[in-house]
Amino acid sequence: MKEFFRSVNPKRAVEDFAEQWRQPTPHRWQILGVAAAATFAIFTLFIPETQRMAPPRPEVIYITTFDENRTQGEIIAANCANQRLKDEIAARIAANDEKRREMYKTLGRATFIDVDEMEAEIKAREAAEEAANPDDGPSDEELALSVEEYCSRATG
Repeated sequence: MKEFFRSVNPKRAVEDFAEQWRQPTPHRWQILGVAAAATFAIFTLFIPETQRMAPPRPEVIYITTFDENRTQGEIIAANCANQRLKDEIAARIAANDEKRREMYKTLGRATFIDVDEMEAEIKAREAAEEAANPDDGPSDEELALSVEEYCSRATG
């Protein structure tokens, strides 16, 4: 294999091509034309299709499921009903999470793990994280009050 690469010489390859080109052959230009056409055809397959102009913008149709003539009170009442549903779901999730925590505590005590110590460590870590990253947003009480005020507008 090494001998093959030693005998390959680009200068000799160019000289061989020039010598072949100088020899008179009856179909030289036809063969050259077919080769150029084939090369051109192959390259055109790789060129992406272009767009002559930008496609027209799509027409947006808004679908509404609400009555267009709703009053502000009806909108607030619907929002408050959805908020109550959301609060009920959050309360159920919190109850399930608490139940799961109690089950894991029971499992931990059954396997002789000091659950109370682990819980104290977790609370200390959470308190340290809260002290390091204070939340500047409104408190839960402030949010609850504002939701109650918002919902009172629907009735008043």
